[in-house]
Amino acid sequence: MTEQWTRRKFCLALGALGAGASLGARASGKGTVPFKLGVITDEISQDLDEALEFIASYSLSYCELRTVGGKNIMSMSQPELEHAKQIIDKHHFQVSDIASPLYKWDLPGIPALPTQERGLFKAQLTEQDAEDALNKSFQIARLFGTDKVRIFSYWRVEDPTKAYPYVVKRLKKAVALAEQNKITLLLENEPSCNVGKGEELGRMLREIDSPWLRGNWDPANSVDLHEVPYPDGYNRVRGLFPHMHLKDLVPDKTGWTRYVPIGRGVVDFHGQFQALIKDGYHGTMSVETHYRRPDGNKKEATRECLDGLMKIFENLEARS
Repeated sequence: MTEQWTRRKFCLALGALGAGASLGARASGKGTVPFKLGVITDEISQDLDEALEFIASYSLSYCELRTVGGKNIMSMSQPELEHAKQIIDKHHFQVSDIASPLYKWDLPGIPALPTQERGLFKAQLTEQDAEDALNKSFQIARLFGTDKVRIFSYWRVEDPTKAYPYVVKRLKKAVALAEQNKITLLLENEPSCNVGKGEELGRMLREIDSPWLRGNWDPANSVDLHEVPYPDGYNRVRGLFPHMHLKDLVPDKTGWTRYVPIGRGVVDFHGQFQALIKDGYHGTMSVETHYRRPDGNKKEATRECLDGLMKIFENLEARS
């Protein structure tokens, strides 16, 4: 029997989420925000000032860093990183996590699919760089006041089950180093990598079984691997992730998918958010726009996604 969500239950659930999730926090009529919500800054602009001003217009206080000024955060010099930190402090933002490209490279000895898309967001790293890159990511995380770094699971091979034990072995080494540095690694389900859907993410997290390796759950990413994000994918990762990425997509006539504003695609965000509230989700989440308008305006594309997201939040409250 489906539990009926009364307004009282809904508000109590929101209260349990903590200070970052207050019902009624709204920005100029743009909607309520019941979660610790932010945006990946480069989805708006490479100009960090411009991106943060836009995010602040929605009364949000979180951001996620991937590329700034045309450079991957892992490739930025110390002065560049410190300048970015000054900008973030000026705008009074919290950095949810460092969106590094770690382990988004070939798994040694097992060739990846030749057709695999290899978007690295302006970073070129290999297995030889792993330990140094990890240590640098920890330093960057500490500089920006976060204890979380996003990672991947190597480019997807033809049969990911064959790569699985090798990925586990290598990620365990990364987790040991993360534990020494008191940094939590966030493994993202990425369809171009060996962990691409909720089923695979849940299996990997349970296999390694460490508080220093958690998930970065991206419901939309699982669609490309023919998984229903909610409830199927979510049920495999429930309680295993402190961070999410939010974007939406629809199947294309070609058999691929294309990104659309949040709320216009196949991801059941209403059901997903209801489940998160019911489960007492305390983590953060970032809009990862990906949708591109015909005019190429990234800021307005993100606005469409945020406005769609706010409507979903409003409907959650209205139906409670």
